[in-house]
Amino acid sequence: MLTRKQLELLNFIRDRLDRDGVPPSFDEMKEALDLRSKSGIHRLITALEERGFIRRLAHRARALEIIRLPEALERRAEAAPPAAPAAADAPGFSPRVIKGDRNTPPPEVTPLTPVHALELPVMGRIAAGVPIEAIAEVSHHIAVPGAMLSGRGNHYALEVKGDSMIEAGINDGDIVVIREQGTADNGDIVVALVEDQEATLKRYRRRGNMIALEAANPAYETRMIPDHLVRVQGRLVGLIRSY
Repeated sequence: MLTRKQLELLNFIRDRLDRDGVPPSFDEMKEALDLRSKSGIHRLITALEERGFIRRLAHRARALEIIRLPEALERRAEAAPPAAPAAADAPGFSPRVIKGDRNTPPPEVTPLTPVHALELPVMGRIAAGVPIEAIAEVSHHIAVPGAMLSGRGNHYALEVKGDSMIEAGINDGDIVVIREQGTADNGDIVVALVEDQEATLKRYRRRGNMIALEAANPAYETRMIPDHLVRVQGRLVGLIRSY
């Protein structure tokens, strides 16, 4: 038979295990039983262990396990009202599906669209500075995304030499993609062939019977050339830069 305090302590430990899943601390037991010191709790726990109601687990703090209950506590547990229905069983409950749950099918994977690329001839170097001699021959080829090529017609590439177009975003060493055409609108960046001898990459503007070839760098002056001495070889449609 258990004393009143032993029964109170065993009942308190059981209630805390049912509620929290872990036993109470010695301080909590002391306060619950209104004892002055923890030594009284030690004596009560030892007595419960000797009578086979609880077991202390070695090397674990606050590790108590209830092995059995006296008849008085078992009858009380049987007479207790049934637990409240779970939220899923409560009236008016509507389950909510959370996106990303394990039952949610994986999102559709959009297949990658292959990038269409074309090889263009690199026709040597083009001056973005002082004009150099006219484009001569193909030096090598380069792959260019098809989306960069504007409309129909032939295209070619040139390696930029110089910094006169730097404020237009064209740096020394860049590869420019050119669409072959013999005309240009004011403001277009074009490959201009001057006197059939020198080629340059500049912004094109017509002023009467003169052609202005404008740099995009204040360090370079605009060249004014009679229109019969300037032939447009193509218009800039793209740029490729290596880092």
